[in-house]
Amino acid sequence: MSDAQTPDLRAAAHEYDDAGLCLLPIKADGTKGADVRSWTPYKVNRSTPDEHDTWFDGSRPRGMAVVYGAVSGNIEMIEFEGLAIAEGLLDEVTEIAVASGLETEWHSILNGWVTETPGGGGRHFRARVDGAPVPGNTKLASRLAREDEYTDEERQRLREKPNAKIVRVLIETRGEGGYGLVEPSGGTVHPTGKPYVRIAGGPASIPTIDAEAMAAIRDICRMVDSLPKPESPKTAPRELPALPGGGLRPGEDYDARTDWADILEPEGWSFVYQHGRTRYWRRPGKDRGVSATTGHASDKDRLYVFTTGTDFQAEVPYTKFSAYAHLHHGGNFKQAAAELRRRGFGSEPPRKRLSIVPSQSRTFNDGSSALDPDSVPDPGEGFEQNGPDLRVVTSRPELDITNEADAIDGLLDIMAAGQLPDLYKRSGGPCWVHRDDNDNPLMQQLGTDNLRAYLADHVTTYQVVRDPITEGTEEVRELLMPKTCGTILGRKDWPLPKLNGIVTSPVIRPNGTLLQAPGYDRETGLYLAPKVALRRLRPEVTPESLAKAKDIILEQMLADFPWAQPSDRAHYLGALLTPILRPYFYGPTPMFIITATAPGSGKSLLKDILKYGYGISETAWPENDTELRKSITTQLYTTGQPVVVLDNLPNGYIIKSPVISSLLTAEHWGDRVLGSTNSVTMPNDRLWILTGNGLRTGGDNGRRAMWVRLDPNCPDPDQRDGFRVGDLRPWLRANASTVVAALVTMVRAWIAAEAPTIRTRKGDYSEWASMLAGLLDFLGVPGWMADRGQNSGQDDEEQEWAAFLAAWHRRLGDEPVATGAVIAAVQEQLPRQKNGEPPSAQGLGGWLKSRDGRYFSAPGLDSYKPVKVWDSHKCQNLWRVEVHQTRTATGSEG
Repeated sequence: MSDAQTPDLRAAAHEYDDAGLCLLPIKADGTKGADVRSWTPYKVNRSTPDEHDTWFDGSRPRGMAVVYGAVSGNIEMIEFEGLAIAEGLLDEVTEIAVASGLETEWHSILNGWVTETPGGGGRHFRARVDGAPVPGNTKLASRLAREDEYTDEERQRLREKPNAKIVRVLIETRGEGGYGLVEPSGGTVHPTGKPYVRIAGGPASIPTIDAEAMAAIRDICRMVDSLPKPESPKTAPRELPALPGGGLRPGEDYDARTDWADILEPEGWSFVYQHGRTRYWRRPGKDRGVSATTGHASDKDRLYVFTTGTDFQAEVPYTKFSAYAHLHHGGNFKQAAAELRRRGFGSEPPRKRLSIVPSQSRTFNDGSSALDPDSVPDPGEGFEQNGPDLRVVTSRPELDITNEADAIDGLLDIMAAGQLPDLYKRSGGPCWVHRDDNDNPLMQQLGTDNLRAYLADHVTTYQVVRDPITEGTEEVRELLMPKTCGTILGRKDWPLPKLNGIVTSPVIRPNGTLLQAPGYDRETGLYLAPKVALRRLRPEVTPESLAKAKDIILEQMLADFPWAQPSDRAHYLGALLTPILRPYFYGPTPMFIITATAPGSGKSLLKDILKYGYGISETAWPENDTELRKSITTQLYTTGQPVVVLDNLPNGYIIKSPVISSLLTAEHWGDRVLGSTNSVTMPNDRLWILTGNGLRTGGDNGRRAMWVRLDPNCPDPDQRDGFRVGDLRPWLRANASTVVAALVTMVRAWIAAEAPTIRTRKGDYSEWASMLAGLLDFLGVPGWMADRGQNSGQDDEEQEWAAFLAAWHRRLGDEPVATGAVIAAVQEQLPRQKNGEPPSAQGLGGWLKSRDGRYFSAPGLDSYKPVKVWDSHKCQNLWRVEVHQTRTATGSEG
């Protein structure tokens, strides 16, 4: 055919327009480009006959093309390149279509409008798609170019990029947004100079194919694609080197021994057709067409699914093993391999056990330890042996932590089995007991790092790792991950012994028995960490041992202190005995205030007696209530000493703190841990002691105090000499264990005498006060709470208000009066504000409201209380004073 424009081109344009097709003029320069300024509008607007007459009027050479898609009535073209025809792909596609139930549709396409291309015998087939839009241009099948097919440009490209792939397209479509040249285009329109030739049908014979069948035909064309498909990491296991010695992994063995029918048919797939090594399959729910192939790739038998709506990811290859893992284990190849190994696939892998397990350097116990052998009484001597049973942890548990969930469950099982020594729980979580540099016991709440370090010492943890070379397993020593320890600590409970507190001397259990074995006592939840070496205690207290104990405490250690009166010695002895009795009674204890008239009177020595016998936790008096609360929480949360001393309050300080009031009436103390958002609740089981010179109380603190007063009644009291025990501190260092044994003996003798009590009223502390009253009476120590009538003198607020109400009553009697009249009548006796100024009438009314009905008394005065009276005529509050005879000084009953 020559390059000259033929009259047939205009006639062909009329034929195509009559068939409803959109045409474009094509340049006659071999580029196949549209010969219009922009052909984009023709994707949606069909060209007109006038445009056709203009384009194809014969004035210059041109070719023509049809725009496919909706603008031409939903027409789609399938192009088989000349290579595809030569290599038999058209025949293969036809066989598959016939076998899959698409014979009618496919033959209608083959016998519809068919054009032969100039480039080597390719074919253009058209179909009108019914029921869905035509897809865009799509490459359906390709293969890698052979070396003998390379063009000069392709060879140069490979020299520049050796890994580049040279591809030959075999089958593709022209659809929505695409166009294709049609006959009678010829001459220089195509690079070969040859024309497009119609070999069957024409525009009027385009078959209509439903969208589902057309999609199936496209899938069949894809199935003859020969390009290698990359496996997805989600659908293929990682490629591993071959096992030595001819060993097989479970997945490899499964691939070799299993047929695709065994995998697909139970899932509802059906076999359609086989061509060579390639088998064709139809997905469940379809009665025609082909959905997937197997055996098509040359390197490995894989499943390749072309359609969506199946359990498999479309257009991604699956090996048999990966298909099994996907169908039955959610794509988890490790689980799939493990199950296949259980079913007998694969060779048996070797397993290497831990070659070195750290040996136990010493035996551990759970805290229920026996007495040190050097101090255990000879059983033949009749000494009591009612301490906790010794349970030694002789074996070190092993724990596989390969799986974190199993590691957590296993660790909790080890806890529940009692295999973790010296580990306890309290409100904040797991904790251990240890001693600081000063040998003071501490309760260490475990954080993530603490728990990890502890478990590294007490549990042999390992992971089972797989050797990628041998496919065997090996146990490798490994510590628990920090996040696993954090998960353990994040629980709300742990199967561990509960730690209720630390005691530093033998104590009386609630049932009256003596706890004297160091370590953890399961009956009480207490941990005995003795401050001093424990002395041998006989099972029964004799009168001689009691007399000796009283002599050591009363006639030697406490003999030379300048007690202001007998009650002060009794109160201090009560403080000394309280730590031993602490588990025996319930409820809080008051604070003990050790005060003196002058420095050097012996306050520090009284504190040191507690320090050497029990150990004390000392802290300075905080500057405000916020710091005081933090200090209290720290003492209760971390320290183990049973006595807390707030030392060296300022001279003449008035103890008036709502935090102290709250602490002294609380059986449990709750607060936020410093540096954390966690709140904890701890038993308030400490003895609280305050020291200072000339101390006084205010507010509610006076009722919560026990006074220990020292009055040397001499200048330079620190220069006194001639004490019975000499210098007390050296004596305490040498005799601390004797002192503790003497105190324990006193309490045991009282318990043996059936623990007589004397009912004594002391508010929230009545149980404790009654016990101490009976114990001191049993010991013959007088003065217990004999200073009650004098304690109001230690309370500035009590004394000030008692004097004010007494003056008010003397001058105004019992008549109700307004606050202004009170101010005018007793100006000189009015309580003062912090700035020293008298209150206003309104301010005095506020003070009276907060004290309405409360009695105030002072030495030498009756008890008075303000009473509010409502004046309905004046609509205001009036006030009067009532008098009550002062109560007895001791407040105790026989």
